[in-house]
Amino acid sequence: MAPTTDHPTDRRHRHRRLTVLRALVEMSRPDQLLLMVVVYGMGVAAAVADGRLLPTGRVALAFLAYLPLAAGVHYANEFADYGTDLLTERTRFSGGSGALARTGLSRRLALRATAASLLLGTVATLTLATVGVLGGPVLALLLGVVVFGVGYSLPPLALAWRGLGEVDNATLGGLVLPTYGFVAVAGSLSLDAVVAFVPFALFVFANLLATGWPDREADAAVGKRTLPTRLPTSTLRWLHAGALLAGFVALGVLHGGHVPTVVCWATMLAAPPFLWGVLVFTRQRSPLPTVAGMVVVALAQFGGWVAVVL
Repeated sequence: MAPTTDHPTDRRHRHRRLTVLRALVEMSRPDQLLLMVVVYGMGVAAAVADGRLLPTGRVALAFLAYLPLAAGVHYANEFADYGTDLLTERTRFSGGSGALARTGLSRRLALRATAASLLLGTVATLTLATVGVLGGPVLALLLGVVVFGVGYSLPPLALAWRGLGEVDNATLGGLVLPTYGFVAVAGSLSLDAVVAFVPFALFVFANLLATGWPDREADAAVGKRTLPTRLPTSTLRWLHAGALLAGFVALGVLHGGHVPTVVCWATMLAAPPFLWGVLVFTRQRSPLPTVAGMVVVALAQFGGWVAVVL
């Protein structure tokens, strides 16, 4: 019997399916989703350090409900940033995934992925709420993530196009996400917990300025008015350095009260890359130094809160 061979059409279809699948994975920003686990864990550990019992199942399910919503926010950003991604020269840490520009796939793929992810996350959230796993404060935070996460990129808010994207993103990723982890454990919102994460949000804001810098020309060309496209270079440098300094000053103010000593000292591990970032911001395209500092802060603060628990 003669060996069977794939028809060229079948090979093309299989190749296209693999291309679409790979693009969907890339557009979900798996590296950012992984970092979200750490930031969420920061809030979880802070709640346990505050004396709350750890409901492992609820904590896991709360994050599983959050995950498709976060992916939907990323897909929405890929759809909105299609024009920028076609024009910009990406760095390892700036711009979108570049998957649509690289593969030539339609931007409608990102829009369909946005709808599917948000639908999946909504169904999961409502199901968990119905059976009593998720309470009102958790649902309120998830609603904020969806409204202001999608609103970062898409109308009617389109905050990233109005110079408000950096503040919005820093609030969601630096403040709301760890608070969400805290509330998943505690079951209620605590102002003390929110205050404890303010320094991290300031570091995230500086990171967003750095990652937006390489795309400023492409963003300006498509009408996306981010802070790096709006502000003079000198102002951006002061704002970047000021946000980092404010983060460390806030840690000093909160030290020993809202933020344990070990968390404060662990955060100091990020000082060298942040100093490097201040020296090179706007002077080089790559945002690596500030990104590295922000990642170090996330890992160090998570480790610090876990150390308090142990």
